[in-house]
Amino acid sequence: MHIRKAVSADLNALVQFNQAMALETENKQLDNACLTAGVRAVLDSQDKGFYLVAEVAGEIVGSLMVTFEWSDWRNGTFWWVQSVYIVPEHRRKGIYSALYREVQTLSEDQPNVCGYRLYVEKDNLTAQRTYQALGMEETHYLMFEASKSN
Repeated sequence: MHIRKAVSADLNALVQFNQAMALETENKQLDNACLTAGVRAVLDSQDKGFYLVAEVAGEIVGSLMVTFEWSDWRNGTFWWVQSVYIVPEHRRKGIYSALYREVQTLSEDQPNVCGYRLYVEKDNLTAQRTYQALGMEETHYLMFEASKSN
C-alpha cells in the first residue's frame, strides 16, 4: 500500500468516491458538476485543504480530505478529516488507519495544528469503532446545519 497526497490526475477517482460515499451513507446523489468543481477547488488550492489517496498495486482504493478550522480557544488549527471512502472490497484491511496515520505525520511539521476532528453517521458503528481504536474520542457536541438560500 502506498499513501500520497492527491494530484489533479486523481480528480475522477475522488469524484467517484465522493458520489459512492454520499449514496452509501446518506442515500444522496450529488450534483456531478458541483462536486467536480468542489474537488478541483481543493486540489487547486492548498488553503482549502488536501486529499490523501491510498493505492494498492497502482489502483486508488481509498481517500480522505483534510480541511482546516481555526480554534480561538486553542490558538491553533484543527484538521478535519472528511470525505472518507474506502472501496468496499478493500475495507477492514487497515487502509483508513494508514491514511489517518499519514494525516498525523503530515501535521508534525505544522506547529499550529492542535488536533483532528471528523464527523460520522450516528448509525455507522463500524466506523465509530475504527476511530475509537485510533485514539479518537466522541465529543459532547451535536452538529447543526443550515443551507444558505441563494
